[in-house]
Parts: sequence; C-alpha cells; structure tokens
Amino acid sequence: MGFVVNKDWLVEQLHNKDVKIVDCRFALGNPTQGERLYQESHIPGAFYFDLEKQLSAPVSEHGGRHPLPEIEQFKLEVEKVGIDHSKTVVAYDGGEGQFASRFWWLLTYLGHEKVYVLNEGFKGWTEAGYPTTNEIPELESTSFNINIREDMLASYEEVKEIVDQKKDSPILIDSRDESRYKGEIEPIDRIAGHIPRAINRCWIEGMEQGTFKDSEEQKKRFADLNKEDPIIVYCGSGVTATPNYIALKMAGFKDVRLYAGSYSDWVSYEENPVAKGNER
Repeated sequence: MGFVVNKDWLVEQLHNKDVKIVDCRFALGNPTQGERLYQESHIPGAFYFDLEKQLSAPVSEHGGRHPLPEIEQFKLEVEKVGIDHSKTVVAYDGGEGQFASRFWWLLTYLGHEKVYVLNEGFKGWTEAGYPTTNEIPELESTSFNINIREDMLASYEEVKEIVDQKKDSPILIDSRDESRYKGEIEPIDRIAGHIPRAINRCWIEGMEQGTFKDSEEQKKRFADLNKEDPIIVYCGSGVTATPNYIALKMAGFKDVRLYAGSYSDWVSYEENPVAKGNER
C-alpha cells in the first residue's frame, strides 16, 4: 500500500497513460474556490474531485459534516475519469495535505492499491516551475471493481462502546489541534471538547511544509503507543484524520481505522458526553 510521491517523479509521468492525476483543492470556508482554481490552472491531465460534491455525501442529522459518499456513486465518479485497478493514481491539493489524503483514504477503502498523495501539492508544483494548464481532460469511461476494505473503517457504535465501557482498546486518537481537543475553542461544532478517552495527536505535526514526514519521524510521534494496538482516528468531520491515518501506517501501525463521522457525528447525539482538557 503506497502513501506519497514527490513532484519530481510525477513530472516524469505526465505522458504516462497508466498514471491518473486527481486535483482535490478545496477551501472549507469557500466551497467553490477549489473548482474555480482548478479551472484557472491545474497539473496537466488532472481531473477535479470536490470534497463536498464527490468525496462526501449530503449532510443529514447524523454522520458528521462530511459523511462518506455513497459507495456506488463514488465508484461512478472514479470510473468516469478512467480509474481502474491497473492505474496508478496521484491526488494533490493546495499543499495542505488533508483533502488529497481524504481521496487517498476513499480510493484505498474501495480496494485500490496504487494511490498516492503528492507531497507539497499544487503549491510545490508551481514553485518548481512545472507545467500547468487550464485544459480540462476528456472523460474516459472504465470499470472499477469494488473490494471494500472493512478493516479501514470504525463505526459510531464501536466508538460509543469504547466510551460507555471505558475501554482502553482500541485507542482513540483525536487529530484536531490541541485547543479544540481541550475544548478551549470550538468554531464549528455544537459543543467544545473531545470524545471521552481520546488522546490528542494533531495531524499537522505529521507534515512539514506540505510534505509528509518520513517513517522514522512518524514513529517518533507515536512512540508512546504500541504498534500492535488497534487505533481509531477521528477529527472534526473525517477529513484531517486521514493524514493521521497515513502517518500511523507510515509508522508501522497495523490496525488503524477511521471514524468517518468524527466529532461532528459524535455531538450530533445530544446525550453523548464530551470531555475537556487532557486525557491519559
């Protein structure tokens, strides 16, 4: 299972028909910005995938702010751009890492084994002076066989059981920044705090200037945890937890799952407790 590639490798692959490129740029406060930027300029051959239109389902009462897309619908979106299991797929965003990581997680969850995040994203690409275009590539239909990797996803019920039964395993990791984890601020969700029993490992600590830190650095971040222990990662809505998912895998953790609804799903149930401050 792959994780990341660098721009120097990708620029050599621009005419390789077996490499598909996906542009995942998005701005959470300005949902039309990513597609507008894509139409202005993108890596040649890249197709656009919108976080809220293609990488998420519509918001409902439960499921969080970015519920996972309906699998058959996402399959159709993937097939429309010519992605099948023979293709190597590279996803990029503006250089933040989380939107491309969301695509990486989804396509890997569907059973694709050759999908990567572009380190440094579009920012690093343009700073290197590599080619861009405003030409939209033609759609090319193919067939994608779904092979769901159920071991990548944790359900709300599993997380609730950890909290209700005060279980120490699986370990819950909150991927948001420390101030939101501690409940000092909450700009979006109904109530400040974190899921009880969760520890905090902010996702951004696994990155450096838009590049994933290497495996040795990721191992240091999680050195206090046992690689054999099962881990469930979450964030606010299942987006920034995905770089942490990748980081844990890079560090050698075997059993890592995403609670896709994350904190926004947890607090959509008014009876659920929240905790503040530090844990464990």
